Amino acid sequence: MEKEINIRRIAKLARLHVEEDEIERFERDMGAVVSMVEKLPDFEDNRIPLDEKDAMPFREDEVKPSMERARVLQNAPKTEAGCIVVPKIVE
Repeated sequence: MEKEINIRRIAKLARLHVEEDEIERFERDMGAVVSMVEKLPDFEDNRIPLDEKDAMPFREDEVKPSMERARVLQNAPKTEAGCIVVPKIVE
């Protein structure tokens, strides 16, 4: 079953620029991905209990430098006082 994929809408929501001549190819490729995922078999969650003798060791936390604030904020649509401004969704 082929799904209709609206690449223009997806690009607008993701704030991506897509060339007009690429839209049809992206819609076709995205439709193929959706079709492939729909064909995947159902997965039953028959969890195997964890073996305490074969536990994964925890790693130590390490303090590392993070990304610079200016770099993080450069793609945000709206910023204020060094923070990303998001619309209020809860009263």
